[in-house]
Amino acid sequence: MLDPNIETTQTQSISRTFWRYTLPAIAAMLVNGLYQIVDGIFIGHYIGFEGLAAINMAWPVIYFMVGFGIMVGMGSGSLLSIQRGKGDTRAAATILTSSLVLMLLLAAISTAILSLFSSDFLMAQGGAGATLVMAQDYIGVFTWGAAITVIASAVPLLIRNDESPNMATGLMVLGAFINILLDYLLIGVFEFGLLGAAIATISAQGVVCILGFTYFCSKLSSIDWSAKFSWFNGSFAKQIILLGSSSLFMYLYTSFVFALHNRLFTEYGTPLTVGAFAIVGYLMVLYYLVAEGIAEGMQPPVSYYYGAEQHENINKMLKLSVKVTLIAGTSWVLLLNLLPETMVGLFNNDDPLLIATAIEGIKMHLFAMPLDGFIALSSIYFMATNQGVKALVIACGNMLIQLPFLMILPKFLGVNGVWMAMPLSNIALCLVVVPMVWFDIRSRAKKANQAQAESNKLRVIPIPA
Repeated sequence: MLDPNIETTQTQSISRTFWRYTLPAIAAMLVNGLYQIVDGIFIGHYIGFEGLAAINMAWPVIYFMVGFGIMVGMGSGSLLSIQRGKGDTRAAATILTSSLVLMLLLAAISTAILSLFSSDFLMAQGGAGATLVMAQDYIGVFTWGAAITVIASAVPLLIRNDESPNMATGLMVLGAFINILLDYLLIGVFEFGLLGAAIATISAQGVVCILGFTYFCSKLSSIDWSAKFSWFNGSFAKQIILLGSSSLFMYLYTSFVFALHNRLFTEYGTPLTVGAFAIVGYLMVLYYLVAEGIAEGMQPPVSYYYGAEQHENINKMLKLSVKVTLIAGTSWVLLLNLLPETMVGLFNNDDPLLIATAIEGIKMHLFAMPLDGFIALSSIYFMATNQGVKALVIACGNMLIQLPFLMILPKFLGVNGVWMAMPLSNIALCLVVVPMVWFDIRSRAKKANQAQAESNKLRVIPIPA
């Protein structure tokens, strides 16, 4: 039985299906990103570059927990859509409970790792003095709230794949507003610094978790809890991890790259350079959230089309997604270069040297940003079509290919080499990823033509009287 909420070309256009899923996903990602960005805005204005440097060193440590949640959310969401595309709706409850068990296990692992090694992670990035203390305050809250962070990262993705994209977006909007209000109170009014920022974020995530569980226990959810299900299915858990592992590696890649940049900017620059990199990173994340929203919005219909063997629809959805991703990236790069002072001023407007350093960073670090969005889109596309190995290769390649650039360029160009390593490595990786995607499109087009030819052979042609 076809899922009535995933439109096919027989009833709705691919474009309409794309925007139905993508717009809520983009909104959800932007709202989710406000947790990080709003913290940066308040810290930049109330604490200054040292606070920005501290939170920029803390976020790579926190990001792997978010990555665990995204991995389970994307993996189980893809599995739900694939099973529905095949007409199997009975497995949904078991997939959901298996994902919850995985999240609790991963949260326990996160707490253990942060308890033992969080300070070492910070010092490895060059953290010292007041910067180190503030970063430790921030991470300390997340160490014991790991389950909240992991589950809050996954719940909106699970709700979206339960055919409630608007509900998922609304839940994240509510969480973001709570975070903004608490940031103002705890940072601006009570002056708790980074400790206040962490408490604000974890509190907002807690609300998301509670309301998310309430949704799945209500009649709003399509999950049939009255049917027979098991709390944990090893086969489903394995598929969830395989399908979502590329998303985890994308977050690990982000953590690793930010951490290495922090270390190199400390080595070749100053704490102010790290603060400028934090601002550039926030501006980059704004586009990356849009690109990831496009990719995550593409995933449910593509997974459904894959399960239903609608190869032509898969190709149409992918081409439209690539087009929108590249246009959005190019537009954002142009805007940043046309209005750099305005964009940097969102995070600090009273330190001329910090502003000037951040503007130079925008010019050198973000010129190839649209390609970063294409790489993320490609990884999630292969995951959505049950090609977890290819998705994982792209995610790992994105991490590994930057290493030689980051190790070699600064030795010759100094701090400018650190700024330029990421865009140059993205160009190099695209030389591999573009052919991978192209050949996959060609393969699906061939399958679609073969299916059409078989259909034509079976069609009964009436004989004229």
